[in-house]
Amino acid sequence: MENPNINPSNNSAMQLKPVIRQNNYNIPTTPLSLMQATTEAPKELRHTQEPIKVSTPKRPFIESNTSQVELKHLSNDCIIPVFSKDNEKTIAHQEFIEAVQEATYRAFPNARFETSEIRVSHQIKGRVPTAIHKPVKELLEYEKTIYYERMAFIMKSNISQKIGGNELQLTVGGVRSLNQENLYSKKSAEKFKFFIGFQNQVCLNLCINTDGLLENLKVMHTRDLQEKALEIMQSYNAELHLKKMEQFTNYTLSESQFATLLGRARLYNHIPKKLKSEIPNLDFNDGQFNTIAKDYYQDESFCRDDSGNINLWNVYNLFTQANKSSYIDTFLERNVNAFDFNQGIVKALSGSSHYAWFLS
Repeated sequence: MENPNINPSNNSAMQLKPVIRQNNYNIPTTPLSLMQATTEAPKELRHTQEPIKVSTPKRPFIESNTSQVELKHLSNDCIIPVFSKDNEKTIAHQEFIEAVQEATYRAFPNARFETSEIRVSHQIKGRVPTAIHKPVKELLEYEKTIYYERMAFIMKSNISQKIGGNELQLTVGGVRSLNQENLYSKKSAEKFKFFIGFQNQVCLNLCINTDGLLENLKVMHTRDLQEKALEIMQSYNAELHLKKMEQFTNYTLSESQFATLLGRARLYNHIPKKLKSEIPNLDFNDGQFNTIAKDYYQDESFCRDDSGNINLWNVYNLFTQANKSSYIDTFLERNVNAFDFNQGIVKALSGSSHYAWFLS
């Protein structure tokens, strides 16, 4: 299958169109490159068209206490946890990734996706029964067992668009946190998180909105994972998401307004419950606000201008950059919260919205 050229400067851009609806939004940038989704993955994609292999990125999409691994490490070197009362296995991390890959090929048969970037944390170590009495220093490699309690991954496509001079690539991915499962019981529906959105190639921050995130995906089988992921990709409106992010470039905060916003944000976690219930949620912590404050002055791509002003597109990216310090199990929700918060500030600058508290 011929791979189309999707460079945003190319006038012959493809169209990304959800299977079940078609919308035509007037976006002030070059039309997004999109593909018609299908109900079944073409054989040439599944068997002969390999994912694009890329080198390890200089900056990961999430940092915190994570490390990068390859899919073959999860498949070959890690054990699979079970539900202890019936010894039924959990859905392995690699099965989750492969199910999303298959769904993605079905949704975007004309696109090319890079190999998955996988980040893991909270390694759980063990040993085989025959090595139960061995000192640690005498353990052989085959006598050690490991698995990872938490895993996040992304797959970037060759579908791209520019906002604020930054190239964004359509990206899918997911999160699995075994700490949210009761492994001491019988097998039951397992919890996953799946998203579709964009990744900013300047900073590798993810850009996700509510419509692109399924944060409470419960399934019994990998085929259910595949179908649910496909549903989200088919219903996700990429053009509308881009239009809303494009709006951020049209609004600017002065240095005084930014200082007020950040000061109010710091107060948010300590205000009385009654007042807090009247203000929209802001799910960031003091350490992340410190990062935002530092990057306001020092970030090479999203800092203030010479007058101290900063547009909301840059503010949004300061938030998503700070979110990289989140643990895997809270990472996606905070990313969506950053998008919702900046949308609220747009409304506040226009004279309405409960978010006005953050600028008052």
